[in-house]
Parts: sequence; structure tokens; C-alpha cells
Amino acid sequence: MKYTLEIKDYANEEIRSAYLYYEDKRVGLGEEFLKHLNIYFDRIQNYPEHFPEKRNPYREVFIKRFPFLIIYEIEKRKIIVYSVFNTWQNPSKKPY
Repeated sequence: MKYTLEIKDYANEEIRSAYLYYEDKRVGLGEEFLKHLNIYFDRIQNYPEHFPEKRNPYREVFIKRFPFLIIYEIEKRKIIVYSVFNTWQNPSKKPY
């Protein structure tokens, strides 16, 4: 059974910023970013424990095509996404 997905406001803002950045670089690249992100969200929902727990209780997934890291937590049958972190940023800015 697929887990439900909740994306926190902070993560939504990070996604929005990344989308706008990539669209500014090349029309359509922001859409590619969103497609890749949705593929990973689907994987997380189907196999939430597959990805490593880095700092209890947070798990991390690297997106291969884009330099981003999805930080999430499993809570019962729900996936809570706290951040979609740009790995080109200073690692000390990582929120979780």
C-alpha cells in the first residue's frame, strides 16, 4: 500500500524556487526538474524505508539528475517531506 505524501511549506518553497531557477536557465528545464522530483516522491511513497536514515528520524534521497536532496520522515502510513535541499549550497544550511 502506497504511503500518503505531505510536503511542508518550507519544502514547497524550495521546490518553487528551484523550478523558477531552472525555467530561467532554459524553458522546460523546470518541468524536467518537477518530473524527476515526482518520480522520487513516488519511489519514497512506495518504498519509504529503502532510503537511508541519516539523522534519526530523517531520511535522505539524492536526486540523480539535479543537485537536490529530499529530506523526509516516515510517520505511520505518511511521508512528510521537510526539505528539498540544493546540495550546491553550504551544507551547514541543511535544515535537518
